[in-house]
Amino acid sequence: MDHKILQTTRELIEEVGYQALTVDQVAARAGVGKAAIYRRYASKAEMAFAATAHGQWPPPLADTGSLHGDLLALVRTFHAPMAAPAARHLVPALISELAGSPELDARFQDTFLAAEQSGFAEIIERAVARGDLPGPVDPAIAHLLLLGPLATALYIHNVPVDDAMLADLATAAAAGIAALADQRHNDLGRPR
Repeated sequence: MDHKILQTTRELIEEVGYQALTVDQVAARAGVGKAAIYRRYASKAEMAFAATAHGQWPPPLADTGSLHGDLLALVRTFHAPMAAPAARHLVPALISELAGSPELDARFQDTFLAAEQSGFAEIIERAVARGDLPGPVDPAIAHLLLLGPLATALYIHNVPVDDAMLADLATAAAAGIAALADQRHNDLGRPR
């Protein structure tokens, strides 16, 4: 049932746009009751985000043997749903909606973003265990370093994002995360 709801949501966003999308439309086309949708998603915005930009979380978190490789695998996983037409219709409107609703913003922070950041925490923990990093960094910062530029490229600059750009984003994010870990490690080692 979840797959049918999410697929129908994507189709309707592409057909009518996010603003005109209603839960009633999704329920009717998916052949489910509105109550079934609201048991899974607290709002139209949450349903639409789950169906488009967020994709199926958690994705398999590849252990490639390096921080860069893990970040590249992750950004490749995020790229496809984020670049899809439905997500490109949704995300700009959703950003505006989040800015105007502290409740909706808090719900997104506690669900989608917390889940994504836990994936980044796992990647960072593996990198520390392998010796790629001298210590941990805030997963929220790692999240911003990798997915913030991807979102900016797709939704603000509207540039085509190919695999070469994804590799560059992973390289930049890995370098930034390593620099933060080094700085934190050096700060902790200094006498006070």
